Amino acid sequence: MAKPATEITKAVNAKYLKTCPFQDNSDLADVRRGLIAEARDLVIKNDKGEIIWDMKSFYDMVDANPDCPDTVNPSYWRHECRQTVAGLFEVTDGIWQVRGFDIANLTLVSSDHGYIIIDVLGAPETAKAALDFAFKHIPKKPITGIIITHSHGDHYNGLEGIVDVKDIETGKIPLVVPDKFTEQVGNESIFVGRAMRRRTAYQFGQRLPKNIHANIGTGLGKSLSRSQTNYVKPNVIITQTGETLTIDGIEIIFQMTPETEAPAEFCLYIPKYRALCMAELINAHIHNLLPLRGAQARSAKLWAYYINEALMLFGDKTDVMFITHHWPCWGSENIRKYLSKQRDAYKFINDQTIRLINHGQTMIEIAEDLEFPDALDQEWFNRGYYGYLNHNVKATYQRYLGWFDCNPSNLNALPPEEAGRHYVEFMGGVAETLRKARESMAKGEYRWAAMVLNHVVFGFPDNAEAKELLADAYEQLGYQAECGTWRNCYLNGAMELRDGLPKPNLESTISKTSINSMETGLLLDYLATLVDPKKAEGLTISINILFDDIDENWNWSLENCVLNCWPQNARDAISEYKLKRKVFNEIVCGEKTVDQCIAAGEIEEHGKNGSLASMFGVMEERTDFFFGIVTP
Repeated sequence: MAKPATEITKAVNAKYLKTCPFQDNSDLADVRRGLIAEARDLVIKNDKGEIIWDMKSFYDMVDANPDCPDTVNPSYWRHECRQTVAGLFEVTDGIWQVRGFDIANLTLVSSDHGYIIIDVLGAPETAKAALDFAFKHIPKKPITGIIITHSHGDHYNGLEGIVDVKDIETGKIPLVVPDKFTEQVGNESIFVGRAMRRRTAYQFGQRLPKNIHANIGTGLGKSLSRSQTNYVKPNVIITQTGETLTIDGIEIIFQMTPETEAPAEFCLYIPKYRALCMAELINAHIHNLLPLRGAQARSAKLWAYYINEALMLFGDKTDVMFITHHWPCWGSENIRKYLSKQRDAYKFINDQTIRLINHGQTMIEIAEDLEFPDALDQEWFNRGYYGYLNHNVKATYQRYLGWFDCNPSNLNALPPEEAGRHYVEFMGGVAETLRKARESMAKGEYRWAAMVLNHVVFGFPDNAEAKELLADAYEQLGYQAECGTWRNCYLNGAMELRDGLPKPNLESTISKTSINSMETGLLLDYLATLVDPKKAEGLTISINILFDDIDENWNWSLENCVLNCWPQNARDAISEYKLKRKVFNEIVCGEKTVDQCIAAGEIEEHGKNGSLASMFGVMEERTDFFFGIVTP
């Protein structure tokens, strides 16, 4: 059960009222500008009747709390109140956005015969609801093109909710993505998708109740819709800055921005509307250079460079800038200020982290001490509601130097369970450690108490008192957090310490559509990550596979507990198989077995029987989604 904010937490939060520019409310008008219709009672369900998006609860929370609650950082509360506006907005004559139907925005651009859609949200259900809502208020016309700005699921997962995938496969509707899009979807959402989704639940507080003691938002948007990875193979790839594409009469100029917010990303300019879409490089806060869910560390230097490039390319041609989260910015002077100050925030992080690295400071030392200058810090759009300066410094350090600080004691540290037992023994045993931790809690030393109590929980996981006390520490740290993802991580950790983990969940996080859309090499590489070395020990298998429906030949081999693939036959293969890629996909999805397909005549097998079945046999069973994070 959630507990109230302590007097110490109230005092910490009160300081933000003095240090943040609360007298500046200039962004409030932009939040609601162009609002055509609001969706205050918005709740979206899937075909199982499960709620996957609930905006109404956030509205109810804000309505019930005209003043900032004690359990929320006042700077963060201000931001989340501004995010609690869902509906259809006119960006400019010919461009509309549906906001608040998912964590991202769905943008409609009027074309000669319909609409070009920019980003399709994070679930088919939310995308459909967003488009249906828009068509209640603007003329319903066909979708003439789809642009996905980058390789994160909250921008592409909803595609099936608004178009027939066959229209993408036939090229009737262009699906435009940045270079390396498919590769990066595989790296993040498919290869490590299961673990990343578990961590994502922490970052976005997906299991937390929506109330002032728990989830009030995420910083980037109100929440994250529930969906599998729904990857659809694109049919138009943009590779160069300055590349121009005309979709149904609308000219679009692209700017490539890789290795920034996503490894594969672009921004775009629409001359007809003098409108600049900055994708997710610009936001109503500083973004993160390494999300808490995990990813490849992003480059603050490149991020700043590409924002500056956009200024140089399009700054004097732009009347409105819209983004794929949050609200637009209007007016050339305002846009240039927004771009230049976010550019300098990212450049400051990069340059100052490097400077202090060369002073010999460690990642944690730099993150603890570095602060933005007032000229950057006093802009609301430079606050760390999603990417806190502290963890962006750590990401930059990691990008340049990696995880090791060169202190030998950290080179081969003990795992948490073993280290926990030793730490607690050194501190005088469990009872004495808990006594000291309670003293620290009473002083408001929540960070220190959390570090100490974490050792107790990992070293002695059955100790209920340690879990409860650690939950209390996490809770107060969550109440104090200005960053939405920090708040959600702390409060999610507190909830799992108190309530335990949910029942095991073995469902796949990857949809059949994704499996069907993946290139064969990518799919085989994914299957290689499922090999259980205990099952594969001592096996050597080499088979050739002909996918006769797509005219592809592959050699698939197992040796040294490793699966390798190559797009041509091998002479030393012990078996050959002829089948359709569709049948292979069904085996991957668990809908059929190899033996069933052979018996049904869907697979021709030549050579050593059972080889293909053996390949699938070395793969591990699906693991529990709810692995421990704050407990062993």
